[in-house]
Amino acid sequence: MKLIALALTAACALSAAGCTSTQQVSASKDRLNQVARAVVGMSLIGARGATPADQDKMDETVAGLCGARAWTQSKCARHEAARQ
Repeated sequence: MKLIALALTAACALSAAGCTSTQQVSASKDRLNQVARAVVGMSLIGARGATPADQDKMDETVAGLCGARAWTQSKCARHEAARQ
């Protein structure tokens, strides 16, 4: 459920960013899904948070969301601080 929420959040953020740009972009459902997958990645599939490898998968997902600026800088900084 959280993965779906993250994907929808990323898709909404990217849609809003696309509307403010000067370049025309495709806004089809398939394109939005493709962009959301590119930002969020597929790392979370199967991750349960029980192992260091699972945590790495979660960190990769957060990195994508931070890189796409779907999360605020303060949220990204909090995640980075919690990792260390």
